[in-house]
Formats: sequence, structure tokens, C-alpha cells
Amino acid sequence: MSTGVIIALIVIVVAVVVVAATLTLLAQRPQGGRSMRRRFGPEYERTVARHDGDTRAAERDLAERVKRHGALRRQPLEAAAREEYANRWTAAQERFVDSPQEAVAEADRLLGEVAGKRGFPDGGRYEEQVDALSVHHGHHVHGYRRVHRVAQAGAAENGAGTEEMRKAMIEARALFEELVAPARQDDPRHRTEETQTPEADSGKPVSGSRSPLPWAFTRRQVKGS
Repeated sequence: MSTGVIIALIVIVVAVVVVAATLTLLAQRPQGGRSMRRRFGPEYERTVARHDGDTRAAERDLAERVKRHGALRRQPLEAAAREEYANRWTAAQERFVDSPQEAVAEADRLLGEVAGKRGFPDGGRYEEQVDALSVHHGHHVHGYRRVHRVAQAGAAENGAGTEEMRKAMIEARALFEELVAPARQDDPRHRTEETQTPEADSGKPVSGSRSPLPWAFTRRQVKGS
């Protein structure tokens, strides 16, 4: 056997070993981790923490949610309904100055109601609703969780403080805006592009985009703070 043939055989064997080792490593690595992180955002990390750092268990959990709720068809909102919900949210924010607990409770109810109108499980099934929302709004569903937790704590003797309630309201607003956005803005890839309009540049509110928050008050201006 010539030297050239021996070298060729050695190269082939080495290549086969490298390919086999690579396939073994890929098989052992958790599948879907990167795509799961992209899809669920902060919800991915929360689920991993809830499973004590077990990424495989967390990803099974998230995959099961996708299986149950991934095919959910979100129902559109009429323009009049979007405006009504937006006005109610603004009223809740303004009410925060005098009655933070009532404002937070209203924000919690409003998120549950809007989600139900969009085709998610109704607010009476909070855990199922939030699981479904996490599949389609994973980057902002934590705001709903936070405002719901704070609203529930409001009835307790040692409820949440004013600053915590304020932060919960602000954080929850991102999910609210996604839920009331026009149909095309359901996809975050369109949201930035659509809000870059002359109206947005002029500072005027744009339908489906973020209008100025009535959060200009300071802590001293909030009763009970």
C-alpha cells in the first residue's frame, strides 16, 4: 500500500471521528435552548429559576406551553375597543396619585379583560391565562405577574408599598400596549417600524404606540408615600 493511500485513509478516519464526536456533543446538549430564550425572554430565566436551574426541565415546561397555546388565534380589537381600553388605562394611571391600590387593582383587572377579548383564556383562569400569554408575549408577561401579585397583596394588612405599586404599573404597561396594539403590531418586528411616523416625531400620540405617561409626579406628590 502506497504512502499516499495510507495518508488518505488516516484523513478519512480522523474526519469520521470528528464528525461522530460533534454529533455526540450536539445530542447531549439541551435542544431548543437558544430559540427558547429568544421566544420567551425573561420568562425563560424565570422558568429555569423555578426549576432550580434545571434547564432541561424548564424547556420541557415551556415546550408544553407552546404545545397547548402556540396555535391560539388572537382576536383583533376594533378601534373603538382599543380607544376605550386605552382611556381606562390612562384613568387608572391618573387615579394612582390619590389611590395607588385601586389603580393597581384596576390595571390587573384590565389586563385580564383585554387578554380575554384577544382570545386568551379569560381572567378567571389566571394561571392558564398567564401561561398562554407567556407563549405569545414572553418578553412582557412578567409585568402582568408583578401587577397581579401587587394587587393581591394590596388587600393584605402589610401590602405592597407605593413605590412597588408604581413600578408594577409601569412594568405592566408594556404588555397592555401589546395587547391593544393594531393587528400588525402583534409582531414586535413591525412595532418599531410602524411607530416611526411623522406624528411620533412631533410628539403626538400614535394609535398603538406609547403615549406620554402620566408618571411625572414625584414620590412626595403621591398620597401615602
